[in-house]
Amino acid sequence: SELIKPYLGSKYKVTEVPKSLIFYMSKHSGPVNEIQWCPVREQSHMLLSASMDKTVKVWDAVDTGCCLKTYSCHSCAVRAARWSSCGRRILSGGFDSTLHLTDVETGKQIFSSKTEFRISALKFHPTESNVFICGGFSPEVKAWDIRTSKVLRAYKAAVQQTLDILFLPEGREFLTSTDAVSRDSADRTIVAWDFQSAAKISNQIFHERYTCPSLTLHPKESVFVAQTNGNYMALFSAQRPYRINKKKRYEGHKVEGFAVGCEFSPDGTLLVTGSSDGKVFFYNYHTSRIIRTLSAHREACVSATFHPVLPSLLATCDWAGEIKIWQ
Repeated sequence: SELIKPYLGSKYKVTEVPKSLIFYMSKHSGPVNEIQWCPVREQSHMLLSASMDKTVKVWDAVDTGCCLKTYSCHSCAVRAARWSSCGRRILSGGFDSTLHLTDVETGKQIFSSKTEFRISALKFHPTESNVFICGGFSPEVKAWDIRTSKVLRAYKAAVQQTLDILFLPEGREFLTSTDAVSRDSADRTIVAWDFQSAAKISNQIFHERYTCPSLTLHPKESVFVAQTNGNYMALFSAQRPYRINKKKRYEGHKVEGFAVGCEFSPDGTLLVTGSSDGKVFFYNYHTSRIIRTLSAHREACVSATFHPVLPSLLATCDWAGEIKIWQ
């Protein structure tokens, strides 16, 4: 992409809050569950989307706003899809209980496997590019190795469903957010795991009686944020014992049972989240105040993600199947 080239060598500039719509992309016929920019900087014009319409799509979301390719390897809704670190493969999982690793160019499956549960969360290991973790409607999450197509280890928690997975820096530990909230207790809502030993490090991280549909890591500081169904985002230390910061709460947006994603801007100054009323909220990370809201969609906005190279370029997606690019 000619637009990205000038930025490749330079240090990331301060993120500006986007103001105007550049592309409106609506080729999906069902809700879009997840979007992700290609992690390879030179190829970061490409945006991946996973939808309830059983497809995964790749878009040129920087230059043209066109759909480049559609992958139809799933027989049910695709709940999670991730780029591999090399940008040449896409890992996807869905409600058909299958995992597929697809070659981006040819569309062929490099690896396919059937699991015992519907898949709702997938994350690649941050340093071991052939390893990923998969979770869903099951008490277990599993680490897989692409090279052998086998499960490396299983992490067992007394829960019904894994909502999201977050690796902490270096990948020695990871967190799972689960739906284990009972009337009197909220332990096990966020569980910390030792990646190698599969031992549970902690399940006493978040004590409010809300589930957390998504987790996100700060790009520079040792903290993470949990999106909660209490219509606020909570801030935690990413170091043991993962204490909550009681002085900061990011509130104003609505979650209302949707799997609303949140993330930090690449410079770490902003926290952005979708909202079930279709808006996008931009919070100042340090003060936790709302800087701006964007009336982005008519239906629930479930994901908003900043471009890794271009300051202030933002992709959003919604429950009507629309994807929009803002600047």
